[in-house]
Amino acid sequence: MKLHFYKYHGNGNDFILIDNRDEVIKNLPKQVVEKLCHRRFGIGADGLILMNRSKEYDFEMQYYNSDGRESTMCGNGGRCMVQFAGDLGIIKNKTSFLAIDGPHDGIIGSDKSISIKMIDVKTFEKKDSDYVINTGSPHYVKFVGDVDAINVSSEGKAMRNQSDFIKEGINVNFVEEGSDKLKVRTYERGVEDETLSCGTGVVASALISSVKQEKSEGRQTVNLTTPGGTFEISFVKKNEGFSDIWLKGGVEFVFEGEVDLKKFGLK
Repeated sequence: MKLHFYKYHGNGNDFILIDNRDEVIKNLPKQVVEKLCHRRFGIGADGLILMNRSKEYDFEMQYYNSDGRESTMCGNGGRCMVQFAGDLGIIKNKTSFLAIDGPHDGIIGSDKSISIKMIDVKTFEKKDSDYVINTGSPHYVKFVGDVDAINVSSEGKAMRNQSDFIKEGINVNFVEEGSDKLKVRTYERGVEDETLSCGTGVVASALISSVKQEKSEGRQTVNLTTPGGTFEISFVKKNEGFSDIWLKGGVEFVFEGEVDLKKFGLK
């Protein structure tokens, strides 16, 4: 079975995208996704996303981590899907799509940036000087003095495999606060390594930084840098909750091609 695919990245967070609106793919076994995402024996990506048909929305995104498991919301993956939908001619500059955590709005900006609206966040947990928050995916947020000095792979793995998190896994964000922006590096579960950026992770970092700095209620905008690029996060803070959260950053088409899925174990 030959399948056409597309490769996109959102600030270095890269994905295999497949237009599955004709429902050619009924299911993707874990080992097939894992092989396709492998950077030596496959196409290579942090994850794979199916664009499925939706009755009520422009499309539905179905996201798999590079370990082959279907996972929770992927912010950069969602942004890539908005650009993908635009490139396919499904939308113009605005969309509403469905993901595993519910509906999302998306905008293709005149500056070629891609923004998506994230789910509201009502709660978070403080663990000593660190925080745990769910922004569509679970995140552990740790503030550090020099993020560039952190061994994200080893330190992130140790936190991700703590007894509290080992069953479901958790993404780990290391955050350095600057005078006008945050620097963030992320260890992602499912990839089990550092990625160049993480959409739900920069959102988590921005929200928790607002908490830590005891910012006043109302509309806020936070600028962040990751190894893969820059982001702008805007949100409304009220009491201990957050609403109208937008994730904005760059997206790029990389290449497209065709793969024989029989070679990867799909009959």
